[in-house]
Amino acid sequence: MTPYLNTEDAAVYLGIRERKLYELVANGAVPCSKVTGKWLFPRAALDRWIEAGMAKPHGFVAQDAPPIVGGSHDPLLEWALRRSGSGLALLSVGSQVGLSKLAANEVAIAAIHMHALDNDDANLAAVAAAPYLHDAVVIAFARREEGLLVAPGNPLALSSLADAMKAKARFAARQSGAGAQLLLLKLMAGAGLSIERLNLLASTFVTGDDLAFAIRAGEADCGVATRAAANAHGLGFVPLAWETFDLAMRRRTYFEPGVQALLALMRSPEFHRHAELLGGLDTGAVGTVRLTR
Repeated sequence: MTPYLNTEDAAVYLGIRERKLYELVANGAVPCSKVTGKWLFPRAALDRWIEAGMAKPHGFVAQDAPPIVGGSHDPLLEWALRRSGSGLALLSVGSQVGLSKLAANEVAIAAIHMHALDNDDANLAAVAAAPYLHDAVVIAFARREEGLLVAPGNPLALSSLADAMKAKARFAARQSGAGAQLLLLKLMAGAGLSIERLNLLASTFVTGDDLAFAIRAGEADCGVATRAAANAHGLGFVPLAWETFDLAMRRRTYFEPGVQALLALMRSPEFHRHAELLGGLDTGAVGTVRLTR
C-alpha cells in the first residue's frame, strides 16, 4: 500500500469528487504536497486530518519517523549510534530496503552503499530517483574497503572473483538489494563473469558479520563484505573495491537532537580513532553534505 495518493486516488479515499478535492487544495484546506508538478496526498496525514475534524491544516506537522537507522549494517555506524547516545536503533535490512523505508517514513535515516554498472556515485542517483524524497539530505559517513572474506590463511589461494568461480568455492551471498550484493553483481558484470557460475550457498546473509560467522564455522569458503568485518572476525581478506557509505534522511530529521548527537560524534577525534582500529575505513569526508534537495 503506497503511503502517498495521487489526486484521483485521494478523491476516492475521501469519498469526494476530484473537483472538490482541487478546491480544498486551492484553499489550503487539505494536507498535500506538489512534487514534479503533481499533487500528492499522504495517506496518514489525510487520516489525521479527518480524525481531527480540521477545516484547514494550519500548523500541520508531518508525522515523525521512528528513531531508526535502516539499511546497510556497518560496525562503525553501530558503535557511533551507541557511543553518541543518539537513541537511534539500527535495522539491518540492506541498502535498497532501507531507502524504501525512508521514503515510506518508516525509518529516520537510511544507511546506504548503492552500486550500479553505469554509475560511479549510485548513492546520490538512488536518492534522487526515490519517490517522495523531494526533501532528502545525504551525509557522507565513510569510504569502506570491500573484498572477499576468506578463511584464515586463505587456504584456497583466492585472489579474485574469477578464482572463486574456478575453485567452485562455496560462496556466501548477501540478500537481494544489499549493497554488497549490488557490488558483487557490478564487479562480476564488469569482469564479464556470470554470477550463475558461482557456487552460491542456498542461504543468504543479512550482514557482513553473519557472512563472517559462516566462514568461521566452515559453512562457507568466501563472500563479499568489508575489511572491517574480516578484521573483527580474524579472517583473511582479498581487496576488491572501495565504496561510499552514506546516511540519507529528510531535511527536518537532520535537526533532530538524536541525529545532531550522532553528527557531533562523527566530527570528533574519537570517531576517527575508532575507524582506524576497525580498519578499511576512510573518514576524511565524514559529515560532508553530499546532496540536498
